[in-house]
Amino acid sequence: MTEISVFLRALQFAADMHRDQRRKDPDASPYINHPIFVAQILSDIGGVDDLEVLSAAVLHDTVEDTEATMHDIELAFGMRIARIVEEVTDDKLLEKAERKQAQIEHAPHISREGALVKVADKIANVRDVGANPPQQWEPTRREEYLDWAEQVVARCQPDNPALTEYFYESLANARDALSAEANEHEA
Repeated sequence: MTEISVFLRALQFAADMHRDQRRKDPDASPYINHPIFVAQILSDIGGVDDLEVLSAAVLHDTVEDTEATMHDIELAFGMRIARIVEEVTDDKLLEKAERKQAQIEHAPHISREGALVKVADKIANVRDVGANPPQQWEPTRREEYLDWAEQVVARCQPDNPALTEYFYESLANARDALSAEANEHEA
């Protein structure tokens, strides 16, 4: 099977697994848009052309947010893709605060490939928090998310200056959007 075939199967698998899920944005956009955007960020901004890394990017939330298991990922896509997905998957048995802290502590220990996916995921989420936030998220929660995402990315080692720079640019834009929103409410 060719790498492009594996990537296309990963897209199909992720689309099937996320088919009934929506993002928390005001438009309730289809969830699958998020993992596709993460892969697009890796390709367009980070210059990543490794189709196994891009496959892991589109699969990165399947184990965490659907009924898929790591065993399913390994059987369908092989050990390397499964390892990357596993590195960026939160342990849902932990409480939310523990999961967030675990991401910070785990970030320096993941592979370069896992760090690439992690940083691209944070870019996508930071952009959403700034420009198209979940409806229920008050400004304080959005600020906390941005601070936490910055801590995670600061500890990752993706060895991709363009991707890292784009994260910090996206973070600054999100913080500017929050500031503008706060100033608007004060006026």
